[in-house]
Amino acid sequence: MKKVLFTAAVACLALQASAQKFMTRSGKISFFSTTPIENIEAFNNEVAAAVNTASGDVVFQVPVKSFKFEKQLMQEHFNESYMESDKFPKAEFKGKMNPAAFTKDGTYKTTVNGKLTIHGVTKDVQIPGTIIVKGSELTLNTKFNVATADYNIQIPAVAKGKIANQIEVTVNSVLKKA
Repeated sequence: MKKVLFTAAVACLALQASAQKFMTRSGKISFFSTTPIENIEAFNNEVAAAVNTASGDVVFQVPVKSFKFEKQLMQEHFNESYMESDKFPKAEFKGKMNPAAFTKDGTYKTTVNGKLTIHGVTKDVQIPGTIIVKGSELTLNTKFNVATADYNIQIPAVAKGKIANQIEVTVNSVLKKA
């Protein structure tokens, strides 16, 4: 009898733990660079993300070559000259947030602390954001700046006035229960 109860308890815990994981493979991230000479914007809808609401763990993986630009030449320069996408094919964020905030449907402000890796460089970051909990979905929204110099992204002299030193990154991704 004890063995049956133990097995049932473990099964319930496993179900509860799996119900606290949310994932997507079609997350959305964009970035925007503004200068007096030119604005540059790109979108990526192929972001993989996972959140464990029980532990507060957050992971994002961004395939760099999946950013789409208005002009093909911008996309080529981004991948070949700036991000060196063949050498550094993905950007990644791994962090933690307060898991207590996700107990029921609602909108919650949070700060995620973690490590952001871009262009082969990893930095500790704090990213403020909003999480919307609605049934079996989490929507993650944030906007933050990334300094190109912090991640060893070299801007050639001919492009200095066309690319901002601070790039605005926007995340708006919907994750579903796993």
